[in-house]
Amino acid sequence: MFSIWLDDAKASGDKRIVSHLYEADKDADMMDKKAWKAANPAMGSFRSRKDVEEQAERAVRMPSFEPTFRNLVLNQRVEMSAPFVSRAIWTLNSLDINDAVFFENPVYVGLDLSAKNDLTAMVCIAYDGERWHIKPTFWTPEKGLRDRAKRDRAPYDIWAEQGFIRTIPGASIDYETVAREIADALDGMNLQAVAFDRWRFDILKKEFDDLGIELPLTEFGQGFRDMAPAIDTLETLLLNEQMAHGGHPVLTMCMANAKIERDAAGNRKLNKQKATGRIDGAVALAMAAGVTPKVHEQGDLDDFLANPLII
Repeated sequence: MFSIWLDDAKASGDKRIVSHLYEADKDADMMDKKAWKAANPAMGSFRSRKDVEEQAERAVRMPSFEPTFRNLVLNQRVEMSAPFVSRAIWTLNSLDINDAVFFENPVYVGLDLSAKNDLTAMVCIAYDGERWHIKPTFWTPEKGLRDRAKRDRAPYDIWAEQGFIRTIPGASIDYETVAREIADALDGMNLQAVAFDRWRFDILKKEFDDLGIELPLTEFGQGFRDMAPAIDTLETLLLNEQMAHGGHPVLTMCMANAKIERDAAGNRKLNKQKATGRIDGAVALAMAAGVTPKVHEQGDLDDFLANPLII
């Protein structure tokens, strides 16, 4: 409604309406100090120039903050959905992973289950004292794989041949097979938490029970309450170059597709509806990050390793 009033004041020419709108040009660069001043005439007095500069630098580094910066600082009307992480930041965290880390340190896991014929994702992360190593696993039905590759414009069939996606015989996900392979993949690891969403998890849980598999399961919702702090944690780790993902192509695709949705309070979660492709790996990674202790904010790693369950 406020936008409607502003447009009416500008178009009507009604002298009874007084409207002063301070905004940056539509195509203004986020680091353009003239654009900052145009939208914030009080900058330098009661509007902190340093604060504006810090927000601009953050928005340049992380695309998920660009819409907020343009809307609240440059006073522009923008689409509030944005990519979660830039390719540049993701690339800075692409060091090779060390498999030994997952058997020498506490491990945290995120599980994102799919519909019958999409991607199911599991992401394990473990801290080596300097950075978090990321080990993703993806499953998808073998039948119809090439059709889904064309639909999503992603080379699933090639990735399957290269071993980046595990295919399951048939046209739909066989959760017994997934349960067995999860157990095999996690065998020997010092598991601290396996985060899961309730959706369809009752099917996988039954398979775990039937196979006698016990895991430290932690329910993790997909709403703002659980995802907002997880997104904050993951973003901090990526910005500080404290992750190593080894350039896994399927996870990279998921991160490129992931967009941010905000509520009225500014809390964030990953948005599936507006993503143009699969984001299951990004969701699983966020869940894993969400159940980790905040090691990157602690000064004493020894305390963490001695008390890995303190969150």
